[in-house]
Amino acid sequence: MKKSILTFAATAMIFAACNNDPKPESTETAAPATEEAAPEAAATPAGETVEVAISGGDDMKFDKTEITVKEGSNVKLTLTHSGKAPAVAMGHNFVLLNQGVDLAAFAAAAIDAKDNDYIPKGKEGEVIAHTKTIGGGETAVVEFTAPAKGTYEFLCSFPGHSAMMKGHFIVE
Repeated sequence: MKKSILTFAATAMIFAACNNDPKPESTETAAPATEEAAPEAAATPAGETVEVAISGGDDMKFDKTEITVKEGSNVKLTLTHSGKAPAVAMGHNFVLLNQGVDLAAFAAAAIDAKDNDYIPKGKEGEVIAHTKTIGGGETAVVEFTAPAKGTYEFLCSFPGHSAMMKGHFIVE
């Protein structure tokens, strides 16, 4: 009997110690973090500036293949070349095309447009926005107003890069 009372008492003490776990604090900490995160997750209203960061490296890949913004938003897009290769060997740019533009045809024409940041002469009207061509460790910024609702394509127009460096720019 004495042994079962001691076992019961020891078990009760263990459970009591477990209840002193700082769960209430961690629950309180988690709740405000969720509340604070909600505004960041909310869509940016039209007319306000949304900052977008995208990078590409020597592996010829953008870190994002989809970007979503609100119609009419002011977009400040920062392209970072996360690699080490110079622009001559592994240059990157960001080119946002109008709807209906044939990405492959645009990229093919861009091969001969080195002197114009790989934006083909006569096809400037097919482009909503673009950055300059940059090399390893460099950044470029372009600011523009998000176009009408829809899905647009973006690419790096440096020769041969668009096969892997492309994505969708979604305007809601």
